[in-house]
Amino acid sequence: MSRFLLVVLPLQGHLYPMLAIGQELARAGHEVVWCGPENVLRPLVGPSATVHPTGARAYRRYDERGMAGVRAMWDGYLIPFTRFTLGPVEAAVLEHKPDVVVTEQYALAGALVAHRHGIPWATLCTGTLELTPPEDLVGFEDYLADKMAQAVAMAGLSGEPIDPRFSPHLVVALMTPGLVGDAVLPDRCVLTGAALGTRPNAPDFPWHLWDPDRRHVLVTVGTLVGHMIGDFYDRAAAVLAPMVDEVQAVFVTSGVAAESFPDNAITAELVPMLDLMPKLDAVVCHAGGAVNEALTFGVPMVVAPVRAEQVALARQVARSGAGIEVSILDVTVAELDAAVRAVLDQPDYRHHARRIGAEFAAAGGAAAAAGHLVELASGT
Repeated sequence: MSRFLLVVLPLQGHLYPMLAIGQELARAGHEVVWCGPENVLRPLVGPSATVHPTGARAYRRYDERGMAGVRAMWDGYLIPFTRFTLGPVEAAVLEHKPDVVVTEQYALAGALVAHRHGIPWATLCTGTLELTPPEDLVGFEDYLADKMAQAVAMAGLSGEPIDPRFSPHLVVALMTPGLVGDAVLPDRCVLTGAALGTRPNAPDFPWHLWDPDRRHVLVTVGTLVGHMIGDFYDRAAAVLAPMVDEVQAVFVTSGVAAESFPDNAITAELVPMLDLMPKLDAVVCHAGGAVNEALTFGVPMVVAPVRAEQVALARQVARSGAGIEVSILDVTVAELDAAVRAVLDQPDYRHHARRIGAEFAAAGGAAAAAGHLVELASGT
């Protein structure tokens, strides 16, 4: 059996896929050591798991979009996060002596420390921005090259031929050809589809309010961008209110609200996504983590991206035929109504969502990702 050090980015959408892969490795009898904030990891991995704590670095909320948002993300959070975690990750490697370091793509310290010690390491790409950046992100490649040089220098590795976003040993991308199309991917990149596991912190849901005789639409913008959506929830409520006889809406509030919700709507701060998703007929979301969850269960979407990484994924969803992209700030009630009715009523959208879901199932998800990691550990 092998020992794996899993270095996480402590944001929900990035944590859950790593959690699912860690669960598969542990289920197969391998030793899994977690590296990240203990207060974030412990409720997910349980009291008996080994957690090497990094301490917690607060996520700085930002309002910028496009390339300005990319710069804010790297300069305001990811580069400081790398600086903050280099020491704890170094200590974790020295103490636990892993056979393989598995690092979330934005948790650069895992890659840098593994490279320094000559340990095989794998990148987990929970998103698609670095793999398939939108063409209208002018200056993206040059800016990221500068940030990678900054991170490499920070680790005392100046001049080393390493891009800590992409392992030369193994890159695990949570997508399939139906989404990425003919994009040129890094060497040693495997497409596994969504990695969904058990979520011990899944919230309760008011199932007693669920109307089984109506179709169901989930509206969510995740937990990080609610301050950037304008009155989108009011517009979504205006679309869904006239459908009340045939559609029951579920709004995930997560710090955002509308002036009023449809009469029979269910509202909740958080929802158990993996329990809810198989029961849905459509999802309206910001093209975050809900996309892979919806596609796994063949649920078509209206995607209204906010930040650059969500724009990249939203465009993939639209190109695949599994959903419709709209502007979260500019879409009118009439346009949003047309999009929601299309994904509900036109069978092609559900057909393509199910096609991608079938690709996900065939790709193997978390179990396949764990299998590739075991092969890396064994040198095969």
